[in-house]
Formats: sequence, C-alpha cells, structure tokens
Amino acid sequence: MTTYPSTREELADKVKPELADGDLVKVAGARNQSEAEFLQRLLLEVGVPSVLRRARGFDVPELLAAGQRDVLVPESGVDVARDVLLQADLVPVLPDSGTAAPPVRLLAGILIVLVLGALVVFLVTELLA
Repeated sequence: MTTYPSTREELADKVKPELADGDLVKVAGARNQSEAEFLQRLLLEVGVPSVLRRARGFDVPELLAAGQRDVLVPESGVDVARDVLLQADLVPVLPDSGTAAPPVRLLAGILIVLVLGALVVFLVTELLA
C-alpha cells in the first residue's frame, strides 16, 4: 500500500526545482475537485508541482467541491506533465490556448447574430406595412 506525504515539507521534497520555474500554464481539466486532486498527486509523483483553480463559469461558492477544475503547472514542467497525462490516458491534454473562444471570434459571432436579427425585424416590418 502506498502512503502519501501529509505535511507541506514532505510534499515540497517531492518537487523537482527544475520543473518549478515560469508562469502557470493550463495542462488539463478535471470534472470535480477530487479528480483534480488525483491529477495533482499524479504529477507530484514525477516532481511537477501544480495548482488547481475553478474553471470559468464554475466559480460559485454553492458548488463547493463540485464543478470543473483547471490543473496548472509552471512552464518548465509543462512537457513532463503532458507526457505523464498522456501516458496515464486519464484526461485529454488541452492545447496551450485553452478551450475558451478568442474574444475577437466571440465578438464577431455576436455582431453577426445582431445583424441577422435586425434584418429579420426590418423584413417583417416591411411586409406588414
């Protein structure tokens, strides 16, 4: 039976310093907090430190442990983390850009819908007049 370290010092001893440099990058997503913590422990076993955060749209206090989580690792540990996640075949590894639509594309979509809506309103008023 595997025993897991419980104190911060024991956890910090597992981290490889060369994998702990740089800005945080999203490498995976989890459906809930317990799944995210499992991924965190898996990454820690190979020396990659990680941080969890609630995914966009799930930052509601009432959800507590429910809701999606993002798994973030330092830039220097991204390649190792992605390799571990791919080998474990547990979660799909996300691209560097994340899953959110770019703001320009979102704005273009909204404008297209508004123009089409205005066109429909114009045509309906012309037909009824």
